[in-house]
Amino acid sequence: MKIGVLALQGDFAEHIAILRSLGVETKEIRTAEQLNEIDGLIIPGGESTTIGKLANDFGLIQPLKDFGKKKPIWGTCAGAILLSKDAHNDQPLLSLMDIHITRNAFGRQVESFEIDLDIPSLKKIDPSNKPYHAIFIRAPLIESVQSDAHPIAKLPDGRIVAAQQRNLLATSFHPELTPDDRFHRYFLSLGQPT
Repeated sequence: MKIGVLALQGDFAEHIAILRSLGVETKEIRTAEQLNEIDGLIIPGGESTTIGKLANDFGLIQPLKDFGKKKPIWGTCAGAILLSKDAHNDQPLLSLMDIHITRNAFGRQVESFEIDLDIPSLKKIDPSNKPYHAIFIRAPLIESVQSDAHPIAKLPDGRIVAAQQRNLLATSFHPELTPDDRFHRYFLSLGQPT
C-alpha cells in the first residue's frame, strides 16, 4: 500500500514519520493528480478552515470526495471536521461521513488534555486491547453519527471522539503525536481486502 498525507497545512510530517516507521510507502499530497498514486489518504490536524480553503483553491474538493467514495480516508482533528457533513461553520467540507461536528468543542489550546480511552476496535490490531492514550488539542467533538457511521471511541461521559463509516475514519484526537501506532495500523487495515 502507498498512503498519502494531505500536505496543505497542519501536522502532516508527523503522520508521515509514523507511516514510514511502519514500513509504509508515503507521499505528500498537494494536487488532484497525486491522488491517483495512492491507496489511502490521511487528512491531518491543523486549521480546518485553512485546509478547506486551500483544498478549494487547489481544485481538490471534488477529487477528494471522489477518492473517499472508493478508498480509505482518515481525518484527525481538523481532518475529521473536513470529512463531516456539518461543522456549524461556513467552510468547505467534503461531506463524506454522516457525522456532525462541533469545532473547538473542548475550548482553547490551553485547555488541551490527554486521557486513556478504551477503544475495542483496536483489538483487531492488538488483542491485548490496552487503553489508548489520546491527545486532544483544540479538538472537535463528534456530536452525532447517522446512517452507517458508528462511534468507535467515547470519553467516559459518553461524548463521541472517534467514528467510522465503512472505509472512512475520523478522530478528534491526534494519534500522530503519540508513540502508539495502533490507530495508523488500524487505518491501514481498512484498505486491505477482507
